[in-house]
Amino acid sequence: MTTNWSTLRELLLPTAGPRGRRVESALRTAIREGQLAPGVRLPSSRDLASQLGVARGTVTAAYTQLVAEGYLTSRRGSGTRVATGLERAAPRPEPAPAPPRWRFDLRPGLPALSAFPRGEWLAATRSALAELPDDSLGYPDPAGLAELRAELAGYLGRVRAVTATAEDVVVTHGAAEGLSLLAALLGGRIGLEVPGHPDQFPLVAAAGATPVPVPVDEHGVVVDGLGDCRAVVVTAAHQFPLGVALHPARRHALLAWAREYDGVVVEDDYDAEHRYDRPALRAMQAMDPTRVAYVGSVSKTLAPALRLGWLVLPPALRTAAVRHKRLTDLGCSPLPQAAFARLLASGGYDRHLRRTRAIYRARRDALLTALAEHLPAWRAVGVAAGLHVVLRLPDGMDDALLTGRLAERGINAVALSAYADDPPYPGLVLGYAATTPDRLRAAVAEIAATPPR
Repeated sequence: MTTNWSTLRELLLPTAGPRGRRVESALRTAIREGQLAPGVRLPSSRDLASQLGVARGTVTAAYTQLVAEGYLTSRRGSGTRVATGLERAAPRPEPAPAPPRWRFDLRPGLPALSAFPRGEWLAATRSALAELPDDSLGYPDPAGLAELRAELAGYLGRVRAVTATAEDVVVTHGAAEGLSLLAALLGGRIGLEVPGHPDQFPLVAAAGATPVPVPVDEHGVVVDGLGDCRAVVVTAAHQFPLGVALHPARRHALLAWAREYDGVVVEDDYDAEHRYDRPALRAMQAMDPTRVAYVGSVSKTLAPALRLGWLVLPPALRTAAVRHKRLTDLGCSPLPQAAFARLLASGGYDRHLRRTRAIYRARRDALLTALAEHLPAWRAVGVAAGLHVVLRLPDGMDDALLTGRLAERGINAVALSAYADDPPYPGLVLGYAATTPDRLRAAVAEIAATPPR
């Protein structure tokens, strides 16, 4: 007799033990341990008997016994359900507290998510899926979809002067995976900018390397602080969070260090597409593709939720990087890769960037105008590009204390001291990309009305 596994309502239960009691015991345990929540409707006796391969009478007897014990309730027309108000042998853990709902959320790093090109992304997804060969729905190439790697090589060469072919590109789950992969491959001591992104330190350590703080001044990363590092991660086009561009002399000194010590420069080009008052800077990778590993993503241009990023790698790292991808995650999903490739090929990505640059310029200008009106003694730094500004506070002011006072008023403004134990000055790092001009003006008025001490 062929078993029919098509059931109306499934229920997974262990099957060990004597047939007559195992259903009753398994149901009782599932209810006591919370696998079956109060009020959940169980399968019919016929359906569950078919799933478990037992006689219907066995299930009926188990249901009857558990109704008598108060674990189940049975009512004609509504089926058999788990009773409410039962004591649990192992109560479920409390859910994690929800993040606070800010009146004004000015944290840096978020683009205007409402500007995501939903229509163009949907059209690109449909087109890509319609044309995607069946073979591409199997396990993907760990280096990434060939079509996307070719489009990225062309795009990065056009807008960032990156020297690359499709073979040089590896697609990643965002820039974070790219940095983690490089840390795992390179090992040793890896220099990280300070002030800089604090999450990079535990990320590099988790990958098996040793994070080393390297100071940043008004010209960018201090090359003399690298010592015997195996690599250094730099935000050359727009340092995070200070907003300075790496000085040309520092760029040359950094590459000279890499050649002398057989080091690698990891160029995190996290928001280079966003510029307003200065021309685009060429990527460092173009100066020496054999010494610079280039990292990028769509997290600051489209949306972090897509988890799409890329590496452009020196020849010595390519094979090992693809092998690492194969061993750790078998590669990234081809479907969003194919959609993004279509968006690049159609010009939709360029159109989106033109639209968002206009949005971000208007928001930046609104923020700067409001700061000049309400807080003229506080100076905005790093305003020519990016998605955030640093608001330099008067010397001696405690930026962490001010951040706490602002939080009490529902304003999320990150202190510069959150990015370094000894920052160059007290400040607030204000992201403006995700907030409308009117809301930015209102937020600045609230900041100005907040006592700093």
